Amino acid sequence: MRGKLWKEGLDNIFRLDGISVPPNSTLYVKIPVAPPGLKIFSEHSSALKRRAIGGRPSGGRILTDFGPALGTYNRFCSRCRPIGVEFERSFMFLLRLAGLIATLLFTSIVANSQSSLPVSPDTAGLSDTRLRALGAAIRSGEFKNIGSVLVARHGKLVYEAYFDGDAATLRDTRSATKSITDVLVGIALDEHKLSGVDAKILALLPERARKIENPDPRKFEITVEDFLTMSSPLECDDWNDASRGNEERMYVVEDWAQFILDLPIRGRMHVGEKIAPPPYGRYFSYCTGGVFTLSEVLEKVTGEHTDRYAREKLFEPLGIKNVEWAYSPMNVPQTGGGLRMNSRDLLKIAQLYLNGGVWEGKRIVSASWVKASTSPHAQIDDATEYGYLWWLKSFKAGEKSYPAFFMSGNGGNKVVAIPSLDMAVVITSTNYNTHGMHEQTEKILTDYVLAAVE
Repeated sequence: MRGKLWKEGLDNIFRLDGISVPPNSTLYVKIPVAPPGLKIFSEHSSALKRRAIGGRPSGGRILTDFGPALGTYNRFCSRCRPIGVEFERSFMFLLRLAGLIATLLFTSIVANSQSSLPVSPDTAGLSDTRLRALGAAIRSGEFKNIGSVLVARHGKLVYEAYFDGDAATLRDTRSATKSITDVLVGIALDEHKLSGVDAKILALLPERARKIENPDPRKFEITVEDFLTMSSPLECDDWNDASRGNEERMYVVEDWAQFILDLPIRGRMHVGEKIAPPPYGRYFSYCTGGVFTLSEVLEKVTGEHTDRYAREKLFEPLGIKNVEWAYSPMNVPQTGGGLRMNSRDLLKIAQLYLNGGVWEGKRIVSASWVKASTSPHAQIDDATEYGYLWWLKSFKAGEKSYPAFFMSGNGGNKVVAIPSLDMAVVITSTNYNTHGMHEQTEKILTDYVLAAVE
């Protein structure tokens, strides 16, 4: 039985309403490819079947086009178009080759398993066995609440697995997306819209300065760099519940930026009369509110809301189409974290910096800014330093140690770049506010991903 069941066009949705597949039968959807003669069929998931026939099949199976979702073949062949369907009572897999075109093979993405990849781990110098063991360990419950793990080597995706949601799921990686604020500041500097990291915050926001509380001359010396390095003199510490500037206190007031700038100057008790200067000349104090205030700075110098500036200057050039911002009560985009993105798009941010600020041959942000952002400007502890909203640390696997810069957020979320391996890794997790959340994802990174390096 044959029939023309759809109109022509590159963005077709197959409409087979009212047609079901008889038991023990197979529905073949034929898609010719220029040069003519090649027809490839692959079997897909029940979700695809339901979409193909407008309802559940009554017992047969469907063999259809070569993408994991209808219409995706258009990414690979601009001249492909569906022409008809045919019921056959055989379960034989139909394949006809003609012309000078090579065989294309695409496999469907299945939730909780590794998807179709352009490069196999083995060809990228990684142990496929070790990475498969990682997936098994997560599914067995050894690691809790892991959403996804992605690995890229030499700019190619080599491992991708989802354990909660799928490739389209927007991940709430909390403070990990602070690092995106660094990229936007760098772009504004490159465009000469911001004079430099030494630009004074209150000079850029004079309306804030006029009504500031707890006035102190040191407040007028706070710079963009102070907020980028978590080292302003304001009494703001998210890691201290008693801190006046703790982010939880900020969230319950309307004007977040004024809340931060009104804070008193931080004091430090010390033993002895002499105070040893801190490494890099900065005292680290983790302050989300300071990073949020950079959203108002960016709006002031660019003339655009930060979300729109990010879309135009960063997301669109990287092919990032779907993000979800959080906003303050005054509708200011939250640049201090909570920007929801899918796992592949998070990977792009790390890859952009591994590439020195270049994406697919186009300069997005200057190489000098990437270097400055991923160089140490403050010390957190004996093993960890801080750049411009990027964490800096070496991760050990066996006898080897790999210096890395990375995005990090509550729940154990990590987006890691390892320059010596030309590797980017995304690990998303929802272990929010739990003991050992970061240790768990670091164990995934060291004991499985880095241990897979051959």
